[in-house]
Amino acid sequence: MTRIQVDANFTMNVEQQGQGPAVLLLHGYCGSSKYWEAIMPMLAQNYRVIAPDLRGHAKSDSPVGAYTIGQMADDVLALADKLELSQFVLLGHSLGGYITLSFAQRYSSRLHGFGLIHSTSLPDTEEGKQNRLAVVEKLQSQGIVPVVDGLIPKLFAPQHLEEHALQVSRAKEIGYCTPPQGAAGAALAMRERTDRTSVLQGTELPVLLVAGEHDQIVTADKAFTASGDNISQVTIEKAGHMSMMETPATLADALHTYLANVFQ
Repeated sequence: MTRIQVDANFTMNVEQQGQGPAVLLLHGYCGSSKYWEAIMPMLAQNYRVIAPDLRGHAKSDSPVGAYTIGQMADDVLALADKLELSQFVLLGHSLGGYITLSFAQRYSSRLHGFGLIHSTSLPDTEEGKQNRLAVVEKLQSQGIVPVVDGLIPKLFAPQHLEEHALQVSRAKEIGYCTPPQGAAGAALAMRERTDRTSVLQGTELPVLLVAGEHDQIVTADKAFTASGDNISQVTIEKAGHMSMMETPATLADALHTYLANVFQ
């Protein structure tokens, strides 16, 4: 782990492994770079794999106040500049996928390709927006623990809550490291995000869309919002919203296939 001051006002915590073409992995809400701890060694055999803690999460800075998805994408750009990455592949899980789309919309020249893992190009529904405010209220009144305890079980396929109890516990442990003000800032960012389906439909870059067979958060119809010769759609069998922890070898295989195509 390395703390990198990406600009005058913001420091990110970053995990790096391997050498070769650069692949950046962005974690989901109330996660951290540790979400990728099973995946990184598998990819690091062929690539330089970089996984930051996003703004408001784990050991990166967590300013008070609402964030925006665009601001969080700009953090990724600043990190890439600091690491002197001229081009790379950007893969985002859930919240990380929203950030990936914002990045691809504005900085596509920096990308070899990009992917959404259990994420969507669609905005929050009105109900979803209300739920974000309820989460912020709970964070302010009760702190991070009850929010994480309520969130994490929904992220795993139902049958995995017992079968993969250690992974569920690990995801909670990671979640508890999210500063409450950071979780609130990121929740408000997700609430205000816009529809970026046009980014998927309009790009000529190679795109990977990953859905979990039993994902209760982002169902396949929300994950697969665009199709085309440049878009690979992959469904991970048996997985919920957390294939990087539920079925890491299967997800890694899908990522290897996609990356081999990008860098062929």
